Amino acid sequence: MAAAGGGWVAVCEKFRTARTLSAVESRKDPETEPYRSKYSARALLQEVKQLLSAAEEGGEARLVAVRRAVLEYELGVNHTDTEELSAGEEHLQRCTQLLEPHRLSPDCVSLYIQAQNNLGILWSERDEIKTAQTYLESAEALYNQYMKEDGNPPLDPSEHFMAEEEKLTDQERSKRFEKAYTHTLYYLAQVYQHLEMIEKAAQYCHTTLKRQLEYCGYYPVEWALNAATLSQYYLSKQCFMESRHCLAAASVIFSQAGQVPSAEDHEAEQDQQDLRQRKAEIARCWIKYCLNLLQSARKLLEDNIGELDPDRQLELKAQRKKEEDEKEKGRKKAVLFGTSDICDSVLAMEEKVSSVYPLDFQEAREIFLVGQNYVQEAKEFFQVDGYVTDHIEIVQDHSALFKVLAFFEEDYERRCKMHKRRVDMLEPIYADLNPHYYLLISRQLQFELADTYYEMMDLKVAIGNRLEELDSHTIKKINSLAQLAIKYYELFLDSLRNPDKVFPEELEEDVLRPAMVAKFHIARLYGKLITSDSKKQLENMQTSLEYYTFLVDYCEKYPDAVRAVETELELSKEMVGLLPTRMERLRAKLCPFI
Repeated sequence: MAAAGGGWVAVCEKFRTARTLSAVESRKDPETEPYRSKYSARALLQEVKQLLSAAEEGGEARLVAVRRAVLEYELGVNHTDTEELSAGEEHLQRCTQLLEPHRLSPDCVSLYIQAQNNLGILWSERDEIKTAQTYLESAEALYNQYMKEDGNPPLDPSEHFMAEEEKLTDQERSKRFEKAYTHTLYYLAQVYQHLEMIEKAAQYCHTTLKRQLEYCGYYPVEWALNAATLSQYYLSKQCFMESRHCLAAASVIFSQAGQVPSAEDHEAEQDQQDLRQRKAEIARCWIKYCLNLLQSARKLLEDNIGELDPDRQLELKAQRKKEEDEKEKGRKKAVLFGTSDICDSVLAMEEKVSSVYPLDFQEAREIFLVGQNYVQEAKEFFQVDGYVTDHIEIVQDHSALFKVLAFFEEDYERRCKMHKRRVDMLEPIYADLNPHYYLLISRQLQFELADTYYEMMDLKVAIGNRLEELDSHTIKKINSLAQLAIKYYELFLDSLRNPDKVFPEELEEDVLRPAMVAKFHIARLYGKLITSDSKKQLENMQTSLEYYTFLVDYCEKYPDAVRAVETELELSKEMVGLLPTRMERLRAKLCPFI
């Protein structure tokens, strides 16, 4: 029998060489022969298989079956790696068939789970996600059953071709077994994502990340990106503590990446470029975190006209004092990542930014400043030259940070200055943008600039109302801001016209509300223009009426549009009723002079 003496040593050596060719030497294969080492490994595995077959007579059936299963597994992975999926599937299926009667025994369970994992991957590559799910969930169930019924560290598949003195320690066996199960959870997370089982995908992703840290089986950059991505799921659920924890862990683990060594200078440069990009992507996730936390706080605090409600503010502050400590303590146990060393670093990172709703300007400003720092970090990589869309999105987020911070500011003049900062960052970008190539972004900027000028105009009116009498400077400022808002709203509406400059009869759903709001705001802006010239005032009122009328008429013609602009429609109807009477009064005053 081949298992006796020197013959068995030779078999084990061939097996070991085949694994080295697949795992190590294949990385050095030339582009012209990408699978050279894989094919050499396959030939050696076939030789080992023949030697085993020749030795089957008189051998212990169970032992031979398990060794044959190991070879079928290795051949299955080999064929899958060389994109021969059908052959790969056959070998992997043979492996599981050979192991089926003994799949729960310590010498088979790890191999069986790994075969199931690879069948799951194989079916995923065929876009047969449901089939992949079946294999992976089967692997998960087997792991849980084995840990419940036995729990001892099982043999690693490679040990079936090792001499007794080479066998692994229990600690190493456990590590490899747990790594195989972590892969099961990792692939299941992706399967659930494909099946749009988002909550389940997030749970499995979180468990995978925790296990990778626990068993030191991760690449820092990949781990950090996965944690940052998971943070965005928690953000969508308004779980800010969990989101912050994922981001803090991502930043800490990413810092482990450091300098990436490489044999070639140009490769090292590319690696560093990739690192800079990944760091900037994590920074963007931090920006979204700060922005979402501030915006969610605003929704909690604003009254029915969008201003900060002081009574609500006091109520929430009292409530927070009672609840927050206990709440955080209980939830934190479920989400903590890593060993004590990593935990300490993560907790230190978390302390730099709050995860509770800011309830006043000082608290909001602290979150804003963290977000703004990450804006600068992200912009270092995503520069306008080469990353136009990314750069503009980051600037838009920066503008949104100023917008939401302004909500918490009580002083109208300072609030106005914050909106001016938004204008200063958005206008140069808009001026340099070619709307032919960037129509959607161009529209976003037009609308945001219009809205910003509109808010500034409203603030200047509010400041003016506190004065005994409006001075010429304030009047000039209000009119200037109103005209700039009108200009950008009109630019936005013009972008909806067809090549013949005709405004669409029926608006597309994605632009319906913005277009109607633009029309409504223009109507209101013409009503806000201050002039001592009664004829000009009458013209402004007429223009205002035309825009209000457009909104009312459009909603009568297309009733489905009403849902999108209920508040604006109600006010427009009111103004369509009131303005003609006001205009008549003004005309009557003008009659002697006309």
